[in-house]
Amino acid sequence: MPADGGAGQTVAIVDAYDNPNVEADLAAYRQQFGLPACTTANGCFKKVNQRGAASPLPAGNPGWGVEISLDVDMVSAACPDCHIVLVEADTASTANLGAAEDTAAASGASAVSNSYGSDEYNGMNADAKHFVHPGVAILASSGDYGFEPASFPASLANVISVGGTSLVKADNARGWTETAWAGAGSGCSAWVPKPAWQHDANCGMRTVADVSAVADPNTGLAVYDTYGLGAQAGWIVVGGTSASSPFIAGVIGLAGNGGQFSDASSLYTHAGDLFDVVGGTNGYCGGDYLCTGLAGYDAPTGLGSPNGIGAF
Repeated sequence: MPADGGAGQTVAIVDAYDNPNVEADLAAYRQQFGLPACTTANGCFKKVNQRGAASPLPAGNPGWGVEISLDVDMVSAACPDCHIVLVEADTASTANLGAAEDTAAASGASAVSNSYGSDEYNGMNADAKHFVHPGVAILASSGDYGFEPASFPASLANVISVGGTSLVKADNARGWTETAWAGAGSGCSAWVPKPAWQHDANCGMRTVADVSAVADPNTGLAVYDTYGLGAQAGWIVVGGTSASSPFIAGVIGLAGNGGQFSDASSLYTHAGDLFDVVGGTNGYCGGDYLCTGLAGYDAPTGLGSPNGIGAF
């Protein structure tokens, strides 16, 4: 880890609706793990609506509230000294999330994480402009439903699509065994042409994913959330590529090179600096790399998972 822990870097998160408890819950998470305070008062944390204003905030939503807590906690875990900007869209509509994306990219962030996705659709090219921000890394979850057609916005050529792994402690040199998570989204785009820097053989269009991190809820991540969860309020275990996307955004913040990630091309020239994830499957494709963790590039885990910040 760099000595500065990501100091001077900002990671932005786009979600829908409001979690009114997020700042207090973030404080509990960071205190538990010995991380420095990240508050509005000390300038580390900022929550705004899709227009970039502190008020009015959207209506509260406990379901999205869990996502919001997961996102801020995962950025914190990866980049303890990064500032965090949470942009809350009025609703989960494409138009409102797109407006929030533009606000997040204009916030001074080096990376923006999006833990949501939808089926690709006719007309999505008109919405793609919200995810094109040169000099800012834009990341999106690959999905949690295994091998299927690629999802938007992860399938866009300017977006770093983040897949998922299962991470288990092991008695080996690394101390961990990592395989493709059964739910990690992977697949071929039906709409987005293959970028010049992506060379896998069996998908003529854009392939998802590019990179990955732990996402399996069975080997999941501790999250602190008290909003609307009743008896479950407090510490919960959460997984999904909704966890891996903000974690990778935090790694980019930690490395401090967000300006080189206007797309995922830089990762493809630094694959040797990632952990190559071998084993596991997220569906049936005859053992092909599109649904199986194989040596080298595979779609569920992309080029691999972070081995420090060498690839970033």
